Amino acid sequence: MPSAMHIFSLVLLHLFMTETAMGGKVLVWPMEDSHWINMKFILDELVHRGHDITVLVYSGSTILKQNSSYNFETFEVPGGKKEVDGLLEQMMSLNVYEYPSLSYWQLLSRTSGIMHNFTALHKRVCDGLFRNRALLDKLRASRFDVLLSDPVFFCSELVAVKFGIPFIYTLRFSMAYTIERLCGQMPAPPSFVPAVPTLYTDKMSFLQRSVNFFSFIAQDVLFTTMGSWNWNAYYSDMLGRPTSLCEMMGKAEIWLIRTYWDFEFPRPYLPNFQFVGGLHCRPAKALPEDMEEFAQSSGDHGIVVLTFGSMIKNLTREKANLIASALGQIPQKVLWRYSGETPETLAPNTRLYNWIPQNDLLGHPKTRAFITHGGTNGIYEAIYHGIPMVGIPMFGDQPDNMVHMKAKGAAVVVNFNTMTSQDLVDALNTVINNPTYKESAMKLSRIHHDQPVKPLDTAVFWIEFVMRHKGAKHLRPAAHNLTWYQYHCLDVIAFLLVCILTSVIITYKCCIFSFRKCFKRSLKKSKRE
Repeated sequence: MPSAMHIFSLVLLHLFMTETAMGGKVLVWPMEDSHWINMKFILDELVHRGHDITVLVYSGSTILKQNSSYNFETFEVPGGKKEVDGLLEQMMSLNVYEYPSLSYWQLLSRTSGIMHNFTALHKRVCDGLFRNRALLDKLRASRFDVLLSDPVFFCSELVAVKFGIPFIYTLRFSMAYTIERLCGQMPAPPSFVPAVPTLYTDKMSFLQRSVNFFSFIAQDVLFTTMGSWNWNAYYSDMLGRPTSLCEMMGKAEIWLIRTYWDFEFPRPYLPNFQFVGGLHCRPAKALPEDMEEFAQSSGDHGIVVLTFGSMIKNLTREKANLIASALGQIPQKVLWRYSGETPETLAPNTRLYNWIPQNDLLGHPKTRAFITHGGTNGIYEAIYHGIPMVGIPMFGDQPDNMVHMKAKGAAVVVNFNTMTSQDLVDALNTVINNPTYKESAMKLSRIHHDQPVKPLDTAVFWIEFVMRHKGAKHLRPAAHNLTWYQYHCLDVIAFLLVCILTSVIITYKCCIFSFRKCFKRSLKKSKRE
């Protein structure tokens, strides 16, 4: 039996050799739906590591009290979740149902109106928090170590600066990477970095590069004017000193980008931009008994998984019948997440579910293809498990996401507005029967798994890094301290041009002077002769 002194010595040795884990306090400014699903994996891991999580939510949010391991602080906002759902539904309807019948100017007008309403809602959410004095005092007294935010909803940067908290962004991207470029100072040469609305790849023709260049300019002008008109004065008033939306967003310590090089085209990034794409992916678990039985009944043909995400709960009768008719023409069994009215053309090989374990189905050995709207979370689960895709993108980042998958050979893309049943059948037969799509998907899967650190561990590491060091200023590029003309060296170019012009003028004057001297001498000499 070991003596008490021996046991005591072993305990001391263990304490000295083990790094002490100190739980920190994390304040969270979330976004709804799939954004929250992705962030929640990070928060769960932080809780597992002993950190205290406080989530700020406005009244009526679906996030509220979904997990008892978090502290939820609620503040009242008129409209709340119902208005968010209404605006998202308007945006989805505009892009999915009305897009074909609208002119360019009608589309621009409708989009501008929706964005104006979103901005008004953002301000009401921000006002709702800062008018709640009791909550502000409670948050200030809590002395948080870091704030984790989704920048789709503005105001988190204002909260962080007001309370003196270093903050971290988690995002997929902003349109044309405007926030990352203008506020985060991330370089993005338009010669090979495609702007999001263009749906180009990193290999562009001269005409495409021209369009891409002007798309960047248009997005920059739009963001700058939106910031100037809507947010700069608001942030300056709330902070009590002149500032701008971009200046405030540029104070983010770390940008956690929800992609990786299995998805992205190669491009320059800064040291405070870290990739965490696929952090929510997991090995597949066993399916519910009825689903497993249905999957096994498919035989050698296998199964197809179909879902349009959490936001699109139903389709028009015409579109649902079109899709159901196409699914009935393939030999595979189909599991379709759909809560709308049962299509009249639904075939025996297709089953409808209000919810499906998407990750587990994509990891099932019988799965042959994934029909997806192109959401980032779903795409990464398909990459993780090496499943080829048929993309039917609808709005937001979905069309751009599917451009990446198509360019990498792992997907066929079908236009939602113009597709026919035969188009969908052909796309499914292509990705299932052409082995190159499966090979490309498996290649992306191998790249995803071949990382020195898992994406979730990377995300948590940088959050804890910021907590330990009270920020990450050593990773912040000096570009934040430069004006736009200094950043592009326009002042240096102007100085060099002035020097060159001055040299040319002086040389010209000297030549003229010398020429005149020589001419006069020649003239005098000729007269004497």
